[in-house]
Amino acid sequence: MHHKNALYIGQTQRNRETMAELGNSLDVSILLAGPDTFNQAISMGRDFDLVIVDVEGMDDSALEAIDAYVIDNGMIPVLLIANAGSLKSLRIPVQVKTDFVVSGATFEEYEVRVSQLLWPGEESVPADIVAIDNMTINLATYQVTIDEKPVDLTLMEYSLLSFLATHPSRAYSRDTLLHRVWGFEYCGGTRTVDVHIRRVRSKVGPQIASHIMTVRGVGYLFKL
Repeated sequence: MHHKNALYIGQTQRNRETMAELGNSLDVSILLAGPDTFNQAISMGRDFDLVIVDVEGMDDSALEAIDAYVIDNGMIPVLLIANAGSLKSLRIPVQVKTDFVVSGATFEEYEVRVSQLLWPGEESVPADIVAIDNMTINLATYQVTIDEKPVDLTLMEYSLLSFLATHPSRAYSRDTLLHRVWGFEYCGGTRTVDVHIRRVRSKVGPQIASHIMTVRGVGYLFKL
């Protein structure tokens, strides 16, 4: 995979944080725009590999202008974000490659949808096996071994460890880890992250635990 550029157009602010995280996770530069700044965004001379449109609150004239732009510029793929209640009336362009995601979907679904449109056939899904020092994570079977011996992890402990290990060298805040691992609907406090980090460290042993670093004032980072 190589670096890509995407244009996000939305009337509301609801997906701005998700777009920032997507850009960091997938190595995609995402320019944020609204219907009123769309013309300015496309006149900057940048070539976009994907256009992401949050259709909530967008009128027909704005959507038609976006359709015309993606068609006139080499049939740029489009990802639509829509509310679940409006799917029946969702207007999907037929001329270009288009996918959609329901607002409020998990971050992982956003990653998969965007990856499939940007890198068809080579999506950024990690290999099934992640090997680090004496630890092996099997992402297909949700199993972790240390020195070829299975480690007894709960689902959330496994999810936290596998997320950090597959997103190394980047510090994540406790709030971000709650959203990415536990989900946006989780109502517990950030202390949950600290408790699970402590349990994971104790179960994987000192060699792997040394990779899980506490970043003061931020959160945690998996250092390779």
